[in-house]
Amino acid sequence: MAPPAWAVAIAALCLAALAPPATGFYLPGVAPNDFEKKDRLLVKVNKLTSIKTQLPYSYYSLPFCKPDTIVDSAENLGEVLRGDRIENSPYTFEMREPQMCQIVCKISVREKEEKLLKEKIEDEYRVNMILDNLPLVVPIQRMDREDAYFYQHGFHVGAKGKYLGSKDEKYFIHNHLSFTVKCHRDQQRDVSRIVAFEVKPYSVKHEYEGKWNDKKTRLTTCDPHAQRVITSSESPQEVEVGKDIIFTYDVDFKESDIKWASRWDSYLLMTDDQIHWFSIVNSLMIVLFLSGMVAMIMLRTLYRDISKYNQLETQEEAQEETGWKLVHGDAFRPPSNSDLLCVYVGTGVQFFGMLLVTMVFAVLGFLSPSNRGGLMTAMLLLWVFMGLLAGYSSSRLYKLFKGSEWKNIALRTAFTFPGSVFAIFFFLNALIWGQKSSGAVPFTTMFALVLLWFGISVPLVFVGSFLGFKKPTIEDPVKTNKIPRQIPEQAWYMNPIFSILIGGILPFGAVFIELFFILTSIWLQQFYYIFGFLFLVFLILIVTCAEISIVLCYFQLCSEDYLWWWRSYLTSGSSALYLFLYATFYFFTKLEITKFVSAVLYFGYMLIASYAFFALTGTIGFYACFLFTRLIYSSVKIE
Repeated sequence: MAPPAWAVAIAALCLAALAPPATGFYLPGVAPNDFEKKDRLLVKVNKLTSIKTQLPYSYYSLPFCKPDTIVDSAENLGEVLRGDRIENSPYTFEMREPQMCQIVCKISVREKEEKLLKEKIEDEYRVNMILDNLPLVVPIQRMDREDAYFYQHGFHVGAKGKYLGSKDEKYFIHNHLSFTVKCHRDQQRDVSRIVAFEVKPYSVKHEYEGKWNDKKTRLTTCDPHAQRVITSSESPQEVEVGKDIIFTYDVDFKESDIKWASRWDSYLLMTDDQIHWFSIVNSLMIVLFLSGMVAMIMLRTLYRDISKYNQLETQEEAQEETGWKLVHGDAFRPPSNSDLLCVYVGTGVQFFGMLLVTMVFAVLGFLSPSNRGGLMTAMLLLWVFMGLLAGYSSSRLYKLFKGSEWKNIALRTAFTFPGSVFAIFFFLNALIWGQKSSGAVPFTTMFALVLLWFGISVPLVFVGSFLGFKKPTIEDPVKTNKIPRQIPEQAWYMNPIFSILIGGILPFGAVFIELFFILTSIWLQQFYYIFGFLFLVFLILIVTCAEISIVLCYFQLCSEDYLWWWRSYLTSGSSALYLFLYATFYFFTKLEITKFVSAVLYFGYMLIASYAFFALTGTIGFYACFLFTRLIYSSVKIE
């Protein structure tokens, strides 16, 4: 018998998840550029970045050489939110035509320029460039293998150092760039495709003969006529008022066996891949083992309970019964603040839909790293359109709780979470704007975000709420008593705060290893493209959130405490607290952020991430308990 279609689909998705990053084929919407010999290659410049400040700046905010006219490249929504500012540059090459010691320009350092350069060198800012949609990298040899390299994104503006015999620390600028463009050549058509863009930066105090004559000046420090090449920074260029800085570059072209479709492989290579593999497998084994244990205990215990309750025949026996059946008349009593619960459940469903669709597309290779900002743009648009599911799920639950004002619940669902996040984002953006950083979202982009929210998301939430409220009310499996039952005194370990905090540990344990790699990619500016692992971890997270919530809900009902609605949400949702604590630990142990504004940005964005994680995990736990309670109370005979 052939397996069902859904089983084949899941198996294919899992195989895709375990496969390497989606390179080796042409991604949708990404086509290669073929270059003939002597074709012009235009280098673009991007933002200046620093892992110490996390505040990006425009390339031309520093006194670098400028082209005659600065032209901004069109950027998508994700790029603008990331702080990308892509512009043209005075660096131009000709395909397969090596150039040596080309002069770009000469600048004179005044007090303002000196201050700017020294600040950026002190904060370890890097210059980012782009050629044929490939980011510029600095190859650094790995310590464990001689023939292997890892790649640093962008080169440092400069470096600090001391002259021999001097105690004074000086600032030196990288003013000579030795570019290497690697090409894959098609011998039959005699065209080439760019597969790598590398640089080695040097600091060189250039000297020249006679008068300065712009690009025609003959330098004595490097000379293409005399084949004098720069290979070190023995005589570095100091940043000091009154001194001239001459910017130069070399470019060399090397043929490569790497095919165009695989050119991102070296960029995406994890330097600690073995640790990553073992950590993920270890996490998988532990969580799957715990899940199996929990499932086995729950099934055996529940089966015994249901069998015992259904065999009770006499009234005397029924009166002596204890455990979860005893609170059947109160188990489905609407909770306090039920409207707020509906709102957060709807928000969680919205997040769940967004993440699931995003990860499926990412695993299948549609969100290529070559499409800068593509992931953020996709997530933002999916979040907006998933407002339909948010409105539907919140109004369905609201109707179950005997609510009648569906427009009120739709309004709160559309504004509670996005409104609070937008307020935090607006405050952080004001801080970035105060620092004159390119990371500040422009007014036009802010207007576009508000338009997406009010123009698409809010109406879709209302449509979803209307459709959900039109559906018949979900029927409870048992009737609710008119008078609430008194809850007996609980054991210390069933204290709500204690059980909620304990419940968040297992879901956090399922994701914290992957969380390290995600935080590293965001805050240490590395590529994250192991969506296969992330998809598996997401599935594990769903299972663990559901199981830990069900187990603790079962224990709660067995101790005759029927207030499970909010507890089920908060049990798995408390993992967000551990996420924020881990982010705090990561801040103090892995990052070198020193500026107050940068620290506020970090904790502000991690607060938003934790808030979203709370809504996601809480909703998974809530729906698991919701289905579980309906299942067990519909399985026993209630007189």
